[in-house]
Amino acid sequence: MASDFVSVIQPGGVKREDRPGERTLPVLPVRDTVLFPHAVLPLTVGRESSIQLINSLGEEKSIVVVAQRDARIDTPQPGDLYTYGALATIHKVVKMPNQSLFVFTEGTERVKVGNFTQTEPFMTASVEAVPEIMPAKGPALEALQRNVLTQFQQIVTASATLSDELQTIAMNIDDAGRLADFIASSLPFLSTADKQELLETGDVTARLERLNKHLAKELEVQQLRNKIQSEVQDQVQQSQRDYYLREQMKAIQKELGEQDEGQKDIEELRQKIEAAGMPEETKKEALKELSRLQRMSPMAADYSLTRNYIEWLAVLPWAKSSGSAVDIAKAREVLDADHYDLKKVKDRILDYLAVRRLKPDMKGPILCFVGPPGVGKTSLGRSIAKALDREFRRISLGGMHDEAELRGHRRTYIGALPGQIIQNLRRAGTNDPVFMLDEIDKLGRDFRGDPSSALLEILDPEQNNTFRDNYLDQPFDLSKVLFICTANQLDPIPAPLLDRMEIIDLTGYTEEEKTHIAFRYLIPRQIKENGITEENIDFPREAVSYIVRHYTREAGVRKLEQLIGTVCRKQARRIAEGKTEKLVITKEIVQEFLGGIKVRVDTEIAERTKRAGVAVGLAWTPAGGDVLFIEANKMKGKGGFTMTGQIGEVMQESMQAALTWVRSNASKVGLDEEFTSNVDIHIHVPAGAIPKDGPSAGVTMATALVSLMTDRPVHPLTAMTGEITLSGNVLPVGGIKEKFLAAKRAGVTTVILPADNRQNVEEDLMPEQTDGVSIHYASRIEDVLRIALPQSLAEERKDEAVREEVLQHAEA
Repeated sequence: MASDFVSVIQPGGVKREDRPGERTLPVLPVRDTVLFPHAVLPLTVGRESSIQLINSLGEEKSIVVVAQRDARIDTPQPGDLYTYGALATIHKVVKMPNQSLFVFTEGTERVKVGNFTQTEPFMTASVEAVPEIMPAKGPALEALQRNVLTQFQQIVTASATLSDELQTIAMNIDDAGRLADFIASSLPFLSTADKQELLETGDVTARLERLNKHLAKELEVQQLRNKIQSEVQDQVQQSQRDYYLREQMKAIQKELGEQDEGQKDIEELRQKIEAAGMPEETKKEALKELSRLQRMSPMAADYSLTRNYIEWLAVLPWAKSSGSAVDIAKAREVLDADHYDLKKVKDRILDYLAVRRLKPDMKGPILCFVGPPGVGKTSLGRSIAKALDREFRRISLGGMHDEAELRGHRRTYIGALPGQIIQNLRRAGTNDPVFMLDEIDKLGRDFRGDPSSALLEILDPEQNNTFRDNYLDQPFDLSKVLFICTANQLDPIPAPLLDRMEIIDLTGYTEEEKTHIAFRYLIPRQIKENGITEENIDFPREAVSYIVRHYTREAGVRKLEQLIGTVCRKQARRIAEGKTEKLVITKEIVQEFLGGIKVRVDTEIAERTKRAGVAVGLAWTPAGGDVLFIEANKMKGKGGFTMTGQIGEVMQESMQAALTWVRSNASKVGLDEEFTSNVDIHIHVPAGAIPKDGPSAGVTMATALVSLMTDRPVHPLTAMTGEITLSGNVLPVGGIKEKFLAAKRAGVTTVILPADNRQNVEEDLMPEQTDGVSIHYASRIEDVLRIALPQSLAEERKDEAVREEVLQHAEA
């Protein structure tokens, strides 16, 4: 093979040059191609400069083939070419019809391109041979050579594009450098940069090591690719097999006259749709979706979504009602059996049921039970459902923030479902159940929506006959549903929502009522729930009254039932330990089981009102009424006035108004008009950690101030409520029943109320509730002071005797 110069490194690393020096040769730039020594490479020459280069060659057929750094450059300059290339001999040139040339070249050896001597019409440059460093033969070189050959054979065997003849050629090459060049030129996966790096590596060992890394990486990629291809092919074959078997099964079932599960499911859904009694438009939509489902493959992504939607439409009670007529006598029996007292509430419910009987298609109203916890709001709804022979469903709205919990999510969302209204209708199985919407005053709202706005449509009798759930997207008639709401207070309920409801107030119970409820409902239920019988335990009336008076101060009976349950559990433990004798509950046993007295009722009022400047007011809370102590004190000063006890602005204004009235009427109440000039006054409302506000403590504050300045303690067991004006008028306040019952629970025997609240007492309080309590009505603050404060020394002595009697009775 002709060559202008030869440079070889002898084994052992000793360099020998046969013809030293450089020579100037034409340079042929090529794209995405690297020519290695001893490799034959066909090239298509299309550039004008390259064609002129080939045509200019005479007998001398030697050129230098150099790769471009960037294949996108059409007219490369010397700086666009790599520094290393291959000396090549042109064996044959073929002219193509498109004027390009097809050139067969063979690389002879590595060369390094030096200075370019010409760039037009083609490039020429001085080149010098790159010496090849051949290591000494030994086991390391042989092992590396064999490893490269073995990996190359594996790649050729696994490849569908490489010829098997390449293995034979490679096996017949003994020279390590030539073997590396042959393999590098035969691998199509090597990039131009990788091949150029191998071409520029004169050290044979380094070239074999780099080639070994490329082969190992390609072999790993090829194995992984074959694995993926095999798995995909297995899946495709399995799918095809399943498809053929499924088609065969259909054909067999058709011959046998049987129906496959899919068709059977479709027919069952069709029968449910026909029997559901849904409106015509809804039925049309359901059949349309069913037809779409029938054409859909069971493996389709939205097959189950469509089927679930049709299932929801088919199972809803569109036309299924309970069908039972309203029996007023039965309803009265049920309400009386389940609830003690609540006469006004029961009368309102019976009125509603009577109208429902005469006019079954009546719309609304929506009942809303408002009252403190534990007074029986939810159980009243359950009793109404029992009286009507209807299904009862309870939905707790407390803490609900997402509007979609009521209206449902649209079907476009993953995991979408109807809202709580539709879900509970499905569970009820009829379109006229009793829905108890509990804790409607505790609804929340955030970025997900406002549930109270969704309730506007649900609870409006004029709108809920076309309620549209987001998931169903079909109108459903809710006008037959009896909605009953419960709340502890009305203030948090939005006004538009409150306007759609009829409010029924449920107030607290007196001590006598709690005792009666305990014997009638609570004790039998707790005895049963704790696994004992009436033969194991006996609750005397005195013991129950003792628990009510000294361990609870609540409006309802929930805490009372918990305490009775605690006593029953203690007896259950005694029985489990072998003490089977009947246990009669006494005061001592109550204290043993429940601990010391938790509530000091009348004794607390008697003790705290011993000194002047303390008065007892009445307050309303969401949990019922409660007593409120107002304490006033004085000290030497210059007329300062201090108010403490975490009180709101309204209550502070009431204190200022009370002080102003007392100062302006000092002579009327027996005080010097300058009584504040040399004293500082401090009014405190105990329980300072609890926020307090409202105008109804005005008369109590005025009474406390007059009691302090005149040094006359307020009558024992006396409480009052009412708003005061600067002119001394006593204005009416709200929550009279709750406040009165709280006073009675606290052992108060005298209650002072505004005169304008007389009607509330007559309407809301039963005679048995007012027994034992003297009620006085006042229109002026002077009336309050005359009733609350002793007017003579004899009255003060009488008050002292009463206090002593109360305290002695408590100790006994």
